[in-house]
Amino acid sequence: MVSTSMSETHDWLSEDARGRVRRRHAADRRMQIYGLGAIALAIGLLGILLGSLILSGYSAFVQTKVPLQVYVDPAQVPADNVGGGNYRKLARDAFAQLLPGEMNRTEQRAYFDMLSAGAPYLLRDRVMDDPSLIGQTISISVPVADPIDQFHKGITPRDVPEDQRRVSDLQIGYYDQLVAQGFISAPFNWALFTSADSRFPELAGLSGALVGSFYALLVCFLISFPVGIAAAIYLEEFARKNRWSDLVEVNINNLAAVPSVVFGLLGLAVFLGFFGLPRSAPLVGGMVLSLMTLPTIIIATRAALKAVPPSIREAAFGIGASRHQVVMHHVLPLAMPGILTGTIIGLAQALGETAPLLLIGMNAFITSEPGGLTDPATALPTQIFIWADSPERGFVARTSAAILVLIGFLIFMNAIAIFLRQKLERKW
Repeated sequence: MVSTSMSETHDWLSEDARGRVRRRHAADRRMQIYGLGAIALAIGLLGILLGSLILSGYSAFVQTKVPLQVYVDPAQVPADNVGGGNYRKLARDAFAQLLPGEMNRTEQRAYFDMLSAGAPYLLRDRVMDDPSLIGQTISISVPVADPIDQFHKGITPRDVPEDQRRVSDLQIGYYDQLVAQGFISAPFNWALFTSADSRFPELAGLSGALVGSFYALLVCFLISFPVGIAAAIYLEEFARKNRWSDLVEVNINNLAAVPSVVFGLLGLAVFLGFFGLPRSAPLVGGMVLSLMTLPTIIIATRAALKAVPPSIREAAFGIGASRHQVVMHHVLPLAMPGILTGTIIGLAQALGETAPLLLIGMNAFITSEPGGLTDPATALPTQIFIWADSPERGFVARTSAAILVLIGFLIFMNAIAIFLRQKLERKW
């Protein structure tokens, strides 16, 4: 009787058992579908984000320009005061030669408004770099004003009433004449990367922000990398395991989750308020970012040290190595791929932080690249914040373009981390 009941209980071919198997398989399939659906949703949302950025920012990578033949009149640009010359008149005279003919005052005003207000400054910089150009005719390509640039790119439609667009019918007529004569072109906008910020959208670039971000990340790396590795080695290899070391570990883990704005307030109070360091300087920005990056580097370094097999330590101790020699000559080199990966990921996170830099003033209007660590500067995230807050239409595209540049740098840094991990990682 017992054997009969046992066989009935474990009858895997019964309808009940087959039903349970079908339900388990159905549950597995549902889990797979949920996982694939979540991945598809994430990829779709990422595609929507990148697609919207590309659609709104691609136009900033080209710039509408006109060629000018400028005679640098010595009467307008005296040799003893090159920077104080009347470059506005020179630029306007050269622009007027593109469409020769009689114009009344209203027509002249509408026509000259098509030229970028920054064109005279570009001409001035060209002559100041080479004063021997005075008295000669030079060729220079200058951008048009932002409304004409938006009109040429199709962002401002032609078929709307005149009072609903920034380009007048008179200017559209002049624009059509310039296009017909081949004076309008839209080359790649190298100035987006070589020029600093400007109040004119057609002249604004990311050069100052790129240099400021580089200096800030350099300071962040020089502080957080050695300090983070040293702290992690001490906690993992040398510190005694007691309540004090446990308290330090808990606080380090908590600091990794602290909002970045808290570190900005700390930098504002300590570095600027107490130590009196210069405001808006990459030095202060890098110090604040290093405080934020330190917990990440310490946690990543400790995880890399723990991943080294105990047999490595035991073998080194077995041949008479000291604890210091074991760590420095055996454990640390093997853990370095994981340490570098964690460091690069921490720096990539610091590159995208905005709140700490805003609190220490790195959102000022800076029209030149910083010459050093203590010069006023901006960074990529704060430059995006500044442009997003600008009312001009041209800054909308430049904001999206700057976000794409920032995402490109983040992808590049993460690619370096993946490459280093695969290249330097050792299998055991």
